[in-house]
Amino acid sequence: MLKQVLLTGGTGFVGRSVLNRLCRDGMQVVVCSRAETMNVPRGVRHLSVAGLGSNTDWKLALDGIEAVIHSAARVHVMHDESSDPLAEFRKVNVEGTLNLACQAAESGVRRFIFISSVKVNGEGTPVGMPYLADAKPLPADPYGISKMEAEQGLRALADETGMEVVIIRPVLVYGPGVKANFLNMMHWLHKGVPLPLGAIHNRRSLVALDNLVDLIVTCIDRPAAANQTFLVSDGEDLSTSELLRRMGAALGKPARLLPVPSWMLEAGVMMLGKKALSQRLCGSLQVDISKTRELLNWTPPVSVDDELRKTAKHFLEQHAK
Repeated sequence: MLKQVLLTGGTGFVGRSVLNRLCRDGMQVVVCSRAETMNVPRGVRHLSVAGLGSNTDWKLALDGIEAVIHSAARVHVMHDESSDPLAEFRKVNVEGTLNLACQAAESGVRRFIFISSVKVNGEGTPVGMPYLADAKPLPADPYGISKMEAEQGLRALADETGMEVVIIRPVLVYGPGVKANFLNMMHWLHKGVPLPLGAIHNRRSLVALDNLVDLIVTCIDRPAAANQTFLVSDGEDLSTSELLRRMGAALGKPARLLPVPSWMLEAGVMMLGKKALSQRLCGSLQVDISKTRELLNWTPPVSVDDELRKTAKHFLEQHAK
């Protein structure tokens, strides 16, 4: 197994868990962040970098490294006020990524694992027609476009240099410490707020943090992963209504869901100018992970309900009053 690993994004939601798993597995890790100091497990080397840009010097960080796990990125911004969002995403997600990858190849890194996004595939699917890993990309926003362009650049670099590239496209990731809409959902459920979401019959793929981390670590040295693109989920798709009920059960607060027809809910949300919210609540987004399962002989090790219980426990310890 490759033992010398460079991890970017080690302070993030996914990166922190990857770092802890790498340490438990006995790997030697260099973790990079913009912070001058960072609390890291014993034996981990932390290096401060100026940022993820086209001119960042990674030479010191890459010395002796066999594999790179690149999870740092400019993430999806809900209310981006930039005059040119795509240009801003490209600076970090495309130019910054390819700068790191080029230097990694020059340093003799054997494998580069890129944490991309299902947004490269698109924003939604008809029920029962999941995205496939090797289907034509159809990104619809600047973030998804930047991730797609980074993937394209990495594949070209792999062809030119022989460095192996692995691309992983997660769906929505949840687990202890999750933020944004998932955290808001837990707050609503814990407070017993009635929600008009009891009659949503969509299907959405999610991925537990532990399952994503397990796949990332699996891809470090699995020969079949070389130069492949993988979708990842829990392998069990849920409707919004079902997710709320199961999350409520994990919190010990049964969900108070009103059976408002989905068409009525969608119309109301659209009238408020919240098209993206309508898609997340009522639309479907499914992925087919059969390639991931078969090529890597990988099965998601954690069930949805187990991860929801862990997520709920963390929430109650940190946020509940």
